Amino acid sequence: MYITYLKLKNFRNYSDQEFTFKNGLNILTGANAQGKTNAAEAIFFLCTGYSPRANRDKLVIKNGEETARIEGRAQSRYGEVSVAVNFYKNDNKEIFINGIKVLKIGELLGNIHSVFFNPSELKLVQESPEDRRRFLNISLSQKSKSYFYALQRYNKILSQRNNLLKEPNVSLIRETLPIWDEQLCKEAGKIIAQRNDFLKELAPIAEQKHSLLSSGKEILKMKTESGYFGSEQDIAYALKEDLKTAFEKDIKLGFTSIGPHRDDIKFTLNGDDVRVFGSQGQQRTVALSIKLAEAETFYNRFGEYPIMIMDDVLSELDKPRQRVLMKSVENVQSIFTTTHVDRTVVKSKDFCHIVIDNGRIKSVKN
Repeated sequence: MYITYLKLKNFRNYSDQEFTFKNGLNILTGANAQGKTNAAEAIFFLCTGYSPRANRDKLVIKNGEETARIEGRAQSRYGEVSVAVNFYKNDNKEIFINGIKVLKIGELLGNIHSVFFNPSELKLVQESPEDRRRFLNISLSQKSKSYFYALQRYNKILSQRNNLLKEPNVSLIRETLPIWDEQLCKEAGKIIAQRNDFLKELAPIAEQKHSLLSSGKEILKMKTESGYFGSEQDIAYALKEDLKTAFEKDIKLGFTSIGPHRDDIKFTLNGDDVRVFGSQGQQRTVALSIKLAEAETFYNRFGEYPIMIMDDVLSELDKPRQRVLMKSVENVQSIFTTTHVDRTVVKSKDFCHIVIDNGRIKSVKN
């Protein structure tokens, strides 16, 4: 899969700009704060309906403008697909697939696949379990609409359950809670089972990628800390029993203390917890290994690689790791943003070089 065309209208610092990309290596260069990352963000938004940089959609609208629009076309083994998104100041957005407006974000997912990596992805290793769950949710939602909709239903039921737990009438809670728990556990079983399968597939690939990036000096291991395994039905039953046990605790807390919304992933290097004992360089390499492995899981599922969006990654790696990374993506469409092209790292003569200056394309070399 590869993106062929991108148009930005009043998006971030772009007024009106069109990009064309090749199926292979694409490098966007320019000084800092010229718009390289904004273009990368727009591509990822067309794939997922999600911005890795803005928690409100309206924040992508250029200052002084009321609306923004991004359009893209991509080619896959199944043919061409076009996606467009309109953004409005009231935080609403409209999504069009092949010119037809869709009402659910779930209809966008799966049309264009991508893996996004930039320095902030260190959160995947360094920071809270929420960041690791977000990684799972974005990757799995691109692969499976059933996962995305199960996650939506779960979050809605969870909110209702948490509201009920704040009810002062404990008898009412005891009477009503089993109804919510039945529904909650059914959706949780779907979510956890798919996460388990994904991590089982991802872990050995990530270990292999990390071994390449670290020249065989480190062994990466990763495992889920959810504690639930087996079929969807097995997981649902076990969680339902645990919710009964946690009833008094949840009443005191006023929220649900167990379930997939509390899941986490543990990463170790040579047996040591990366989050606690790993250097920033090791943590960065772990995060990159996971992203490279994620791309392989897309290939395993769909028979083609996703678009690899690598935003300001090269500056964060030493030269040997830069070379390994470039080698790892040579058969994939990749879009790198960086301040300059380092010919000691970029060996290929066949790539698209786009120079960005203040939200405009200054030059293109193919």
